[in-house]
Formats: sequence, C-alpha cells, structure tokens
Amino acid sequence: MNAFLDSLARLWDQSVVIWIAGGWAMIAIAAVALLVFGLGMHVCLSLRARGFESVPEKTWRRWLDAPAERKGPIGRLLDKTPEDRSLVEASAHFRELAATEIAPYSRDLRVMKICIGAAPLFGLLGTVTGMLATFGALASGSGGEQTMELIAKGISEALITTETGLVVALPGLFFQYQLARKHERYKAFLAHLETVCTQRIHRRESARAAA
Repeated sequence: MNAFLDSLARLWDQSVVIWIAGGWAMIAIAAVALLVFGLGMHVCLSLRARGFESVPEKTWRRWLDAPAERKGPIGRLLDKTPEDRSLVEASAHFRELAATEIAPYSRDLRVMKICIGAAPLFGLLGTVTGMLATFGALASGSGGEQTMELIAKGISEALITTETGLVVALPGLFFQYQLARKHERYKAFLAHLETVCTQRIHRRESARAAA
C-alpha cells in the first residue's frame, strides 16, 4: 500500500512539473477540461436518473391504465401526463415538457461541443507562445548554456500545450458523442410517450362523439 501511495505521489509531482512547464495556456486548458467533463458528468447522471431506459415500454404502457402501480421517475412523469384533457391541451403540455426536459440538456451539450473545440485551440496558442519564446531566446542569446535552457523551455512549452489540448479534446469528443446519443434516445422516448397519450385521448374523444 505504501509503495502504491509513493508511486502516486511521484506521478503527481511529475504531472505538476509538466503542467507548470506548459506555461499560462495550461490554465485555460485546465478550465476547459473541468467545464467539459463537469458538464458531461452532470448530463450523464441526470439522464440516467430519468430512468427511461430501465423501464420497458410494456410496463409504462400498463402504468397508463394503472396509476397505483407507477413508481420511480417514469411513474412521476406519467403522473403529469394529460389524461383527461383535450388534444390541444395535451399538445401544449408536451411542448412545455420538451422545454423543461430537453432544452437544458441541449444547451449543456452545445457548451460541451464549443469547449471541446476550444481545447486544441488553446493548445495551439500555447504552441505559438512557446515558439515565440524559443525564437526570442535564439535572437537574444549568445549560444551558451543559459540560452539553450531558454530554447528547451520554449520548445517544451510548445509541445506540452499541444499535447494537452488534444488529450482533453479527444476523450471529450467521444464523451459528448455518447451523451448526445443518449439525449436523442430520451427525446425519442418523450416523443413516443406523447404519441401514445395523444392516441389515447383521440380514441376517448372519438368514443364520446360516437356515443
């Protein structure tokens, strides 16, 4: 256990040294990374909490006729569905439901996508500043050990920021893609629920008109 903790401590120290060597652009990349994965985890946990993938369609269709059996987040969602309203009122209800249930996820996913695109750009900006530092050292130095140290520092900054920007962007891109797919499945679930409820209301109104 102590050996494992020592390894973690050494890895942390090495990471801090590398991070500092990347220069000020690493601060922007770190902020972008925290925003991307923070928003991603929020969306992931929130969509999972909706429970729409854990309840089979056969079950929630039965719950429409058996309110006493409803449970969990899907049961609470069905409690809000319009059962004794007109088609117009049902349509307005589901538009409001889409605004409250879908829009926040769409906004968060858009922000994630923007941040994912910004991460390699901040890395590129760090690359430019690192290369400027390198050329500045070449132009002003006399070729001694101090000059070589400044050149190495500039090249290191350029490469570290480029790599870090890509390391943040690539996993973030796949993460955002998976969340977008799950978001689309949730939208499809709500659209299917609206169709089922609308058909029930239409059949009920047709039966009343026939009577």
